[in-house]
Amino acid sequence: MELEQRIARLEAIEAIRQLKYRYFHACDQKQPEQVRECFAPGPIELEYGRIGSFGDREDMLAVFTELACQPHIVEMHHGQNPQIELHSADEASGTWGLYYCMIDTRRDLFTQLGGVYDDRYRRIDGQWKIVRSCYEVTSTAIYDLAEGLARSVFAGRAAPQALDDPAQQAG
Repeated sequence: MELEQRIARLEAIEAIRQLKYRYFHACDQKQPEQVRECFAPGPIELEYGRIGSFGDREDMLAVFTELACQPHIVEMHHGQNPQIELHSADEASGTWGLYYCMIDTRRDLFTQLGGVYDDRYRRIDGQWKIVRSCYEVTSTAIYDLAEGLARSVFAGRAAPQALDDPAQQAG
C-alpha cells in the first residue's frame, strides 16, 4: 500500500472514531440536532433493543427526545475498544464496546449497562455517517437509590422488561 493510501485509510478510521464520539457526546448532552447529524438521511437500520427498531433517523430522534431529553435522566456513554474496518473509500464497519450509566432522579434508580455496537458507515458528500447501528446488551446492573442506600435490584445479562422499561423514562 502506498503512503498516500495508508494516510487516507488512517484519516478515514479517525473520522469514524470522531463520528461515534460525537454521537455519544450529543446523547449525553441531550442534543438531538447533533445526534441527527451523525446518521445518514433516508433509510437506515437501527436496532436498539427495548428502545426500538428504526428505519430512519427521524423516528429514532423522536424516541430519543421523548426518553433521554428529560431533566430527570442523567446519562453517560463511554465508547471503547473500537474495531473499524474499511471496505472501500466510502464504506466501513465497526464494533464498539459501550459502558453506559443512567441515573433516573425521579425514580431514584441507577442503571449500568455494558454492550456491543455493530455499526456500518458510509461517506456521504465527504462526511462519514452511520447507516446501520445495532446494540446488544451484554451486562446490566440496576440499583435502587432510595433512602440514601444503593440496593441491588438486578445484576445479570439483560434485566426483565418490568425492571428495565424505557417507557418509564418519558417525561
